[in-house]
Amino acid sequence: MIESVHFKNFKALRDATLPLGRFTLIIGPNGSGKSTALKGIQATSRPESHFYLQSVTASKRGMDEETIEIIFDLTYGNVKVARQVCWRSDNSPPQVRYSGEMPTFADIDTALARTRIYSLNPQAIAASVTLNPYTEIGEDGSGLVSVLDRLRDENPERFEALNEALGRWLPEFDRILFSTPQQGMRAFSLRTREGRYSIAAADISQGTLLALALMTLAYLPDPPAVVCLEEPDRGIHPRLLRDVQDALYRLSYPEGIDDDRQPVQVIATTHSPYLLDLYRDHPEEIVIAHKEGLDVRFDRLSEQPYIDELLHGSQLGEIWYSGILGGVPTRI
Repeated sequence: MIESVHFKNFKALRDATLPLGRFTLIIGPNGSGKSTALKGIQATSRPESHFYLQSVTASKRGMDEETIEIIFDLTYGNVKVARQVCWRSDNSPPQVRYSGEMPTFADIDTALARTRIYSLNPQAIAASVTLNPYTEIGEDGSGLVSVLDRLRDENPERFEALNEALGRWLPEFDRILFSTPQQGMRAFSLRTREGRYSIAAADISQGTLLALALMTLAYLPDPPAVVCLEEPDRGIHPRLLRDVQDALYRLSYPEGIDDDRQPVQVIATTHSPYLLDLYRDHPEEIVIAHKEGLDVRFDRLSEQPYIDELLHGSQLGEIWYSGILGGVPTRI
């Protein structure tokens, strides 16, 4: 598991450390480095696909001998490991270095290569696709129907459990159905509980499509090792936020539902006080992003002074919006 990530000269993150747990929810104003942190985590998973000039902090452009560094402090098994990725101004290939007592680091590289950032798009989720046995859910939600089709064929128990979850989240529907709009293509629809009508994906509400994609991620037998989610609550009705929280916890804590797969490290961002309220009893899972001039700072909510007194009898979302905790937009 990634315990923390230190960023140096990576876009808006000139010198910042992001603490992480199995599940982490990052809050903060626009431009406070939340999305940048997720992109930095992804950059270290495929360092050769990122380049110095596209990623260096603006104030460092044109300076010789400057570097971008992203350092992961990890726990792998019972061993503490540091993994450093460095990009140099001469555009030489990125360097990956490890420190720690392990015979090989290939397993860590393999696991981190399965890092995905999801910023879900309803149109991409609804699109029909060419069938492919190796399709994953794209970072915009594309390919969902192919993943669902494979889940039905290869893991029918999980597919049935997903249909049951669909009925709990969205009681107006009771089942995912498939169709073949043309040879080699697959599309999906949802069946209404009343009347058993088939509603094509293109005619389903955006919030329902977003919810289905999140549900599907939670029921996969082999989800990515690290899942980053940009505002998983966006476009979803507030009454479903508890279900969203349950889906995210299902990924991070499979032992809690007697699932024998490996835990997924989940990092999500939000601007929603309603979603934040659900984590009132878990302040250690909340990280506040502060923007101070050109610098960004990340702090765990649980480490804020007087946090117990502040939370007593109050809604966490209201406290955050008040500005007491920081991490909110400021006006000059």
